[in-house]
Amino acid sequence: MNTYALDQRPLYELPALSLHEGVPGHHLQGALSQELENVPDFRRNLYLSAFGEGWGLYSERLGKEMDDIYTTPYEHFGRLSYEMWRAARLVIDTGIHSQGWARQQALDFLSDNTSLSDANVRAEVDRYISWPGQALSYKMGEIKIRELREKAEEALGGQFDLREFHDAVLANGALPMEMLEEQMERFIDQAQKS
Repeated sequence: MNTYALDQRPLYELPALSLHEGVPGHHLQGALSQELENVPDFRRNLYLSAFGEGWGLYSERLGKEMDDIYTTPYEHFGRLSYEMWRAARLVIDTGIHSQGWARQQALDFLSDNTSLSDANVRAEVDRYISWPGQALSYKMGEIKIRELREKAEEALGGQFDLREFHDAVLANGALPMEMLEEQMERFIDQAQKS
């Protein structure tokens, strides 16, 4: 969890941030990866942004389904403010790397369109400058995981078990989205047969 400039991080961000970085987010995902057996060592530590960050965003959204996570409008606003930040950074990534935006233009856009603190705005824009496409990978991964869940729910109906779905998503550590999709097709097929 990024603890830089904690005094500038609003409290309403904490539930979404905790879900993303902790449990069920990156901490759980990483711990399960470390426990993988019968895989090469590099697979235990492999990090693919679309998978990892997609799982992080998906985890934030799971907070809506869990009891006692987003309990106040203030905390729900925190989750929605994160959604806005993710949308704005897609614009910034494109602006910088495709449209020739200057750093200041990106700083102004993120500051004007999100509730992020000035310290976060600077840190995030510098990150997007140095890592083209990484912001896009978050949403690509989240959208794919949500799509796979909808497909499994539809195919399995009353047999759908959310915990088993999550276990299947995380069962083999970080995967490219195409491989995750193949893995989840097998999950659906096996669940239908049982």
